Amino acid sequence: MHKKRWITGLAALPFLVGLISWGGVALFAGVVALLSILGIHEGFRLLFPAGGLQEGGLGRVSTMRRLSLELLAYGAGVLIIYGAFRKSPPLMMMVVALNLMAVAFFAMTRFDGTGAALEPVFRQSLAVVYVPLFLAHLVLIRNSDAGQTWIYFMLCVVFAGDMGAFYAGTYGGRHKLCPSISPGKTLEGAVGGLASAVAVGFLFRSLFLPHLPPGLSLVFLMTMETAAQMGDLFESMLKRAAGVKDSGGIFPGHGGVLDRMDALLFAAPVGYVFKEFLL
Repeated sequence: MHKKRWITGLAALPFLVGLISWGGVALFAGVVALLSILGIHEGFRLLFPAGGLQEGGLGRVSTMRRLSLELLAYGAGVLIIYGAFRKSPPLMMMVVALNLMAVAFFAMTRFDGTGAALEPVFRQSLAVVYVPLFLAHLVLIRNSDAGQTWIYFMLCVVFAGDMGAFYAGTYGGRHKLCPSISPGKTLEGAVGGLASAVAVGFLFRSLFLPHLPPGLSLVFLMTMETAAQMGDLFESMLKRAAGVKDSGGIFPGHGGVLDRMDALLFAAPVGYVFKEFLL
């Protein structure tokens, strides 16, 4: 497993560097849109499991209705990324609102006096917010001043935290962090991830962003890594509820797109807020 993780990561590194450094904002947004579609597809696999929606005895969603909701999510996701490419958060929010209106209409046509018709509304809306809306913050960052540097900054911090948590938990983990969600994650792993993220973050700051205030930078790094670990746990919760080990199998040793991006999804909005309004 360790070998597969390193091979997959190293194989993807040249593509990632080329995309960020030389691809331009349009290509970056296009790749994020593609990842958004793949992430929504995996998200629907978790949120609409093959056995149906079991909570509260709500039963199954037909294949055609599920496909309709998924296609709507694809369209909303691409438009949200387009809004980020155009530097227009209002457009992004309008797409989210219109998507909710569309799935609300879907629910109204199926309402039978119980809450069963509302469940697909919540799940589809969650998929749209969780994947494309969160990912769109990466496009907003890339599309801003020093955007390339900040994308590298965030990726280095999140990846360092992920690897630090993985190895600290593997070799020194003793106390379970949240066993009901992810039995393998430990408190020691969380601390190791936080320490790794802060160390790598301060090294990157000293080399490429020395003007950032050290105190607020520490707050930023700790907040973003905490959000990243929450993202990891949230995706684990979705997988556990769906009864699957991985969201997909596109990345050997890493699982699916959501397995690889779970931490980054929660970290991206935090990074955007700190960059644009605090740092």
